Amino acid sequence: MVRRTRAEMEETRSTLVATARKVFSECGFADTSMDDLTARAGLTRGALYHHFGDKKGLLAAVVEQIDAEMDSRLQAISDSADDAWTGFRSRCLAYLEMALEPEFQRLVLRDARSVLGGASPEAQRHCVESMQRLLDELIEQGVVEDTDSEALASLIYGSLADAASWIAEGDQGSARLARASSAMELILRGLLVPSS
Repeated sequence: MVRRTRAEMEETRSTLVATARKVFSECGFADTSMDDLTARAGLTRGALYHHFGDKKGLLAAVVEQIDAEMDSRLQAISDSADDAWTGFRSRCLAYLEMALEPEFQRLVLRDARSVLGGASPEAQRHCVESMQRLLDELIEQGVVEDTDSEALASLIYGSLADAASWIAEGDQGSARLARASSAMELILRGLLVPSS
């Protein structure tokens, strides 16, 4: 038996994730056969089983990749903002806007929710911790009312995640985005320290 190098194994894994991302986006998780997916990747079912266990494990890897990309996009919004509050607010609203992106909508908000039960605990924890760091900064600057930043981050994250799923349902996405964005603006204004 020929042993594969680490680089070859990583290339196989990357090929499977890239192919699955494309096929799942086009067809949806439920309508994608493992035989079609591995054939399109030019690999065997054994490679899929070895790296991911099953199709569900492959979906989890695809969602993890999309989550990492979204996190980078949101971080870039925070980093490029004129001030911490503008960055935080823009980041929250951008997350809602992502709910209209077909790949995010289908793979993260629909398939991952129905197949995997939603975001992994690690992904949720990462999002809450990231948001908590931003809120800690805003509280320290006296922009946001002094409160438990972990609890506040959990509440905002939960609101955003549920609103994004609501936006992705049905064919009223754009109208729902406008309504959710307006409501989120109201919630966020309530965090601010009243100006004297």
